[in-house]
Amino acid sequence: MSISPSLTAVAVIADALAGRKRGLPELWRRAVQSRVGRPGREAVLPLAAPGHSVVPDSVAPRAPLEDVSVQAHIGMLRDIPPDWLLKDLEQAFGSGPLPVHWRGAADNPVGWLRGYASALSDVWNTTEPLWQRARPLLDREIERVGVASVRGGPELLLGSLNERIQYGEHGLLIADLESSVYELGDRPIVLVPMLSGKDAVIVSLDHPDAVWIAYPVPGAESLWRRPIAPAADELTALVGPVRGDLLCSLNQPMTMSMLASNMKIAPSGITYHCDRLHAARLISRERRGREVWIARTDRAESLLELFRR
Repeated sequence: MSISPSLTAVAVIADALAGRKRGLPELWRRAVQSRVGRPGREAVLPLAAPGHSVVPDSVAPRAPLEDVSVQAHIGMLRDIPPDWLLKDLEQAFGSGPLPVHWRGAADNPVGWLRGYASALSDVWNTTEPLWQRARPLLDREIERVGVASVRGGPELLLGSLNERIQYGEHGLLIADLESSVYELGDRPIVLVPMLSGKDAVIVSLDHPDAVWIAYPVPGAESLWRRPIAPAADELTALVGPVRGDLLCSLNQPMTMSMLASNMKIAPSGITYHCDRLHAARLISRERRGREVWIARTDRAESLLELFRR
C-alpha cells in the first residue's frame, strides 16, 4: 500500500475542473472551481477529454512508488525544462501524431507546466485540510487491506476495492475508456486509497517496477458531509446558536447564497451574522465575480478544535 496525496489531488482536478465527474459532492466541486484561475482550468482540460484516459507521467509522476509530496510535485512542474514534457508526451502516446487534446501542451509546454502547477497548487490548498482529517480513515483502510490479504487472499481483496474493479476467471477487470490487456508478470500491485468521489479510479499498468491502483477510501463520504457541531451547547453559549451553526457548516468554503440555502435563513440574515463573525476574525470573505465566498479562518479552526476536546 501507499498513502499518496498526489493522486487525491489528481482525482479532484479531473472531477471538479476537467469535467470527468466521479462522485465529488457538488459543494466541494464548486469550492474547488472557485479557487482555480483560468490558466489552471485550461491546463487540466486534457485530463478528461471524451473517450480518452491516458495521461503523461508528469500529471502524477510515479507518485505511489516514490515519497513525493504534492508541494514537491508542484515545484518540479515549475522547474523542469519544456523538453522533459515533450519526451513525457512521446512516452505516453508514441512517436506519431499526438492526440488532439494534448497538442496545445506540446505547442506551449512552458505554459502548460505553469498552468497545471497553478491548478495543482490551488486544488491542494483547498483539499489539504480534508486530507489531514482523513488520516483515521486511511489508517483503518491499511488495517482492512492487511486483514483481507491474509484471510481472503488477493482475489477477494481486489474485487472489493470499487464497483469499477472486478476480479474473475479472466483476471482483473478495470472499467476504462480505452481497453487493453496487460500481463502482471512478477510485478507487485500497489494499492493507493484516495479521498475522492466514489467512482474515481486511477491506474498505472505499464510501469516496469509495479502496477498501482488508486481507489476511493471507504468511508470518505463521512468527510464530505457537514460535520456535527462540536460541543454545541458550549459553542452556542459563546457565539450564539445561528453563528455556531454557521461556523460548523463551513467545513468547505461557500458563497453567501449557499449558506443562506443550507441554513434556510434569508440572505440579509446571513449577511448580518457573517459581518459579526468577520469582525471577530472567525471568517474570511473573498469576492470572485458576483459571488462572495466565505471560509473559516485559522482562528475559527482553533476555536472549534477547543470545543472538540
